[in-house]
Amino acid sequence: GEPRKFDPKFRGPIHNRHCTDVICCVIFIVVILGYIALGVVAWVHGDPRKVIYPTDSYGQFCGQKETLNENKTILFYFNILKCASPVVLINLQCPTTQLCVSKCPDRFATYIDVQASYRYRPDQWNYFRQFCKPGFNNPRKSVAQVLRDEDCPSMIIPSRPFLKRCFPDFSTKNGVLTVANQTTFKDGRGKTRNVTDLREAANGINNVLDARSVGMKIFEDYAISWYWILIGLFIAMMLSLLFLVLLRFTAGVLFWIFIFGVIGIIGYGIWHCYWEYEHLKGIPGSDLTVYDIGFQTDFKVYLQLRQTWLAFMIILCGVEVIIILMLIFLRNRIRIAIALLKEGSRAIGYIMSTLFYPIVTFILIAICISYWAVTAVFLATSGEPVYKVMANQSLCKYANLTCDPETFNTTNVTKLCPGAQCTFAFYGGESLYHKYIFIFQLANAFVFVWLVNFAIALGQCTLAGAFASYYWAYRKPADIPLWPLFSSFGRAIRYHTGSLAFGALILAIVQLIRVVLEYLDHKLKGTQNSFTRFLLCCLKCCFWCLEKFLKFINRNAYIMIAIYGKNFCTSAREAFFLLMRNVVRVAVLDKVTDFLLFLGKILVAGGVGVLAFFFFTQRIPVFAQEVPTLNYYWVPLLTVIIGSYLVAHGFFSVYAMCVDTLFLCFCEDLERNDGSTAKPYFMSASLHRILGKKKLSPKKA
Repeated sequence: GEPRKFDPKFRGPIHNRHCTDVICCVIFIVVILGYIALGVVAWVHGDPRKVIYPTDSYGQFCGQKETLNENKTILFYFNILKCASPVVLINLQCPTTQLCVSKCPDRFATYIDVQASYRYRPDQWNYFRQFCKPGFNNPRKSVAQVLRDEDCPSMIIPSRPFLKRCFPDFSTKNGVLTVANQTTFKDGRGKTRNVTDLREAANGINNVLDARSVGMKIFEDYAISWYWILIGLFIAMMLSLLFLVLLRFTAGVLFWIFIFGVIGIIGYGIWHCYWEYEHLKGIPGSDLTVYDIGFQTDFKVYLQLRQTWLAFMIILCGVEVIIILMLIFLRNRIRIAIALLKEGSRAIGYIMSTLFYPIVTFILIAICISYWAVTAVFLATSGEPVYKVMANQSLCKYANLTCDPETFNTTNVTKLCPGAQCTFAFYGGESLYHKYIFIFQLANAFVFVWLVNFAIALGQCTLAGAFASYYWAYRKPADIPLWPLFSSFGRAIRYHTGSLAFGALILAIVQLIRVVLEYLDHKLKGTQNSFTRFLLCCLKCCFWCLEKFLKFINRNAYIMIAIYGKNFCTSAREAFFLLMRNVVRVAVLDKVTDFLLFLGKILVAGGVGVLAFFFFTQRIPVFAQEVPTLNYYWVPLLTVIIGSYLVAHGFFSVYAMCVDTLFLCFCEDLERNDGSTAKPYFMSASLHRILGKKKLSPKKA
């Protein structure tokens, strides 16, 4: 942590670099190759059709081309009452026979009634038969045996397909739940039951269907208004650029207007408290203390007391004094912070290409997300079909044991448990690959987090290199190298992949631990063990702080890597000590930058949001004819506001990186040089003036 000696040869991002953290670089490349191999293995074993198509009790896909089920695209449940909730249905874990059908039933019928009348009502028998097992056409078989062997459902209910599965067709009539205008139905086993039983069996489906129609309307709105949304986002982009360019001239003005505004508002608050305090003088009961009154739920009671207003006044006076004292003592550091902000705006003006670098990061992260999602789906669907014994008798000891449908009829299970069947349960497997699928999923998630952090690190290091080459150019802009962003990107990839991967790995490990803690917390929600909950809460808090701290250290380490080209640990240590030696400046700069950029984001998102609101609600007469007719005008409006905020965030993240880089360079400059002819400062004239140095280098004179 010693201040550095002057190096006359030092000219910023040096070019005689060497590779750093080579071991980590090798590990990173091996991990990426392993990740590609995992993707290939998952692709070979996986079958997304298992997610797309429902699977019947025979383990066949409904609606799959060139099979018997080609035209039978919907899954039908023999007895939906056995299914507690749609979650069970979608997971295909429902203890009833499931069959592929071409369309859902459209009427109430029971097997008993249909069988009794099959001689003189053959049309009804033929309709009902399509919901029986394929090939079943034996109305003479006794009802008890048919229901035991599950050859046919005991009843059919008017249904509609949802997620390619038949669900009862619910509707509400005068506040009463009905299916096809009926509130009761026969269950085919001699009982009459209420429709609400079906409701419980397919709980929440109605809401999902409503959500589906809302989803369609939202999709329509996007289809109509996407053109205007893009225009809104383009305006946001132009406003963000304008804000960054104008910061060169307005950073100081904006900041001081805000600060004096706060001082003025607090000053008014003090005056108001004093006025209320004087106003209550002599009013009976106003001289009571808060202690006399005790705890009151009606807050207005306290406002009748002089003591309350006196307390408010003292608190506000304290805050006012603290702000004024901070401004007096930190005025120079605030001026440096504002000068650095202006310098940042100037640097971006010279290297405009940096503003569009976030698009590269966005594309890299999008590739990572796509690869991770596809691999996760293929891994999740790489199980073999698992069949289990389904028996009607609760006494059957073979129930829920795995079985093989090929050999099932030759075993003695059917003799011991009449009516037992070997039906498809879920996808899984016993092989080595299938046993480790969970570990593969964890590995997939971990490498994904590592790669995303690497993409962010690469962006930070590239931008830092570009802005450092601006700062360490002795004559600006003449000495700024050609293509600073491109050469910085090349340097980061060629020499520092290992260092960036190392920083990203540390962060990925902490983030994975945080995910595990969140999962444990979610699992232990039900338990009443307060000590465990307290311990988890503490751990979550610690790791959250650790992640924030690491992000801060990594960011500054990447800046040092971009400037000096040293390895990760050395850069992190040097950056940390450099920042600690300038800790007050760091705090002031951080807060001033955060505030101004937050103000910028709010201005951009708010300005575009207001414009979009007036446009989509047809309040701008010029464009009234152009406005598309929408189901919900808030759909494009919210998209524009959130999109504008993200666009502004993308541009401003570049600016924040610029300011941080210039600040570290500025601290280095101060420690290396003293402004003499032998050791001239590299900083701009405005920063130089604020430091109040008497000796000016020839360049600045």
